[in-house]
Amino acid sequence: MRRLLEATPLRAGLVAAVALTGALLTSAPAGATTAGLETASVTQSAAASRPSNGRIIYDRISGGNGVLKIKNGTSKDGVVTIVRGRAKAVSIYVRARSTARIKDVRDGTYRIFFTTGYRFSTSKGRFTRAATYQKFNNRLRFRTTSTQYTIWTLTLNPIRGGNARTSPVNPKDFP
Repeated sequence: MRRLLEATPLRAGLVAAVALTGALLTSAPAGATTAGLETASVTQSAAASRPSNGRIIYDRISGGNGVLKIKNGTSKDGVVTIVRGRAKAVSIYVRARSTARIKDVRDGTYRIFFTTGYRFSTSKGRFTRAATYQKFNNRLRFRTTSTQYTIWTLTLNPIRGGNARTSPVNPKDFP
């Protein structure tokens, strides 16, 4: 199974969503809500220090109109990092079985990396248990005109009919 990437331009108040199948990427508008579920394996003390869903944990390149909506259908929390060129742009924390979004993504082409796991250490900037590191094979392009902007939707979990492949990443190479 593949993960889903979808995108649609938002035009003057009109929202259109395109669900894609196959191995191609495109762009899609959509708003996202945030919700979070605790996993049974998280202790009370770990839950207290766990970042909130949708928390931006790194923001160096923002200020645009693009939106990246992330759906985490896994039982693990995740961190999604977008990279422009060689520079880490933004990282967001997405709790297990939750949806979050990065607003104000600048125009450009980005690589998308994500890590999932348990017990995120804010001081180390990584998960300390059962961590996996991956990247989407295709890049996402955000573009804004006077009448539209791009909203991408992606899932961290494989889904039937998904259109995006991922590859493992060495933890040392993770941005």
